[in-house]
Amino acid sequence: MKKFNSFLKVVLPLGIGLLFIYLSFNGTSEEERKLIFSYIQGADLRIVLLSVCFGILSHLSRAYRWKYLLAPLGYKPRFINSVLAVLIAYIANLGIPRSGEVLRATTLSSYDKIPFDHTFGTIVAERIIDLLLLAGFIMAALLLQFDIIWSLLEKKNIALPELGLVILFLTITYLGVRKLKIKINNPLAIKIKHFFKGLKEGIMTLKHMPNKGLFIGHTLFIWLMYLGMFYVIKWTVPETVDLGIQAILPAFVAGGLAISATNGGIGIYPFSVALVLNAFSISNESGLAFGWIMWTSQTLMILIFGSLSFFVLPLVNRQK
Repeated sequence: MKKFNSFLKVVLPLGIGLLFIYLSFNGTSEEERKLIFSYIQGADLRIVLLSVCFGILSHLSRAYRWKYLLAPLGYKPRFINSVLAVLIAYIANLGIPRSGEVLRATTLSSYDKIPFDHTFGTIVAERIIDLLLLAGFIMAALLLQFDIIWSLLEKKNIALPELGLVILFLTITYLGVRKLKIKINNPLAIKIKHFFKGLKEGIMTLKHMPNKGLFIGHTLFIWLMYLGMFYVIKWTVPETVDLGIQAILPAFVAGGLAISATNGGIGIYPFSVALVLNAFSISNESGLAFGWIMWTSQTLMILIFGSLSFFVLPLVNRQK
């Protein structure tokens, strides 16, 4: 059963990605596909490299920000190890979604001798902050283009009352479980309890960390780089050159949500970006070209630097 679940975690997201690639291919004519490829081939490499540079800066800032979460726990990992662990996490997520967080925590735990539950707890804390920032971008996109997004939700038959009931049910369930205080003396249960205690300590570093201002500054910088690397791609496709932030922001949010659906957003990322840009009178060909240029450039960057990280990590720690 465990092997089957592991198999599903790898194959199912990849299958969804391949399905969306097929839908994109099947939904365009041969002439339209030729036009998409011509846009991709004619993309200004200087703009693409600028987008990649923004992506690299975001990863470096994420690695540096990590030290602010680990500091209250008394740990000071090497910056180079943090950078390589972050890059390894990104390439791992291309293979198995969400596996990168575990591998990132394991990497730093192995080379800087930090307990896994603490490193993983700080990563969870990071993700909470990132989710809050993503929620902020979603709210901004809703405020800028509420009518268009509402029409898309209606087309997908997503009802807000139903969504509210689901959230209410999850909240009640969480509160009910929290009130249950069952004491178990089983050694395995004690280990699990110890792990979650360490996890909680890692998350609570958000409350006790020094230099909160610098942490917030890095967080804003990371997301500005994310937005920047997406925004500049508009200058690689003729039809999207004149797009303003009111169109770019919803497409950015759609792409961000799509990344977690499949392995690194394969297939679904360009499809989602094109879908949103279509609402702003951008042709499907230009929207798909925009999405593929953005996804391909960032994925290649992760593949190159993530692969190198596996080789560089033991070299920079050879004395250990």
